[in-house]
Amino acid sequence: MESIVRTLVQIADRQHGHSSTMMTKAETLETVEENDDAWVFTGNGQMVQPAELAEADWNTVGTVRIVPGLVGGL
Repeated sequence: MESIVRTLVQIADRQHGHSSTMMTKAETLETVEENDDAWVFTGNGQMVQPAELAEADWNTVGTVRIVPGLVGGL
């Protein structure tokens, strides 16, 4: 029986602050979709697009960080 690979997902948001949980690839992609205005970073600090994350090798992706996108302006 094949084991399900999970990775640490850290989620930061303005409403709840910060949370960390272990998620499968499918759960992580669903969470990214629910936070479509957020920025996503992998364990190496590289910002990735959701499509890139979907194609990533989940055995090597490391920690995934989902953070609110920065908005500039006056």
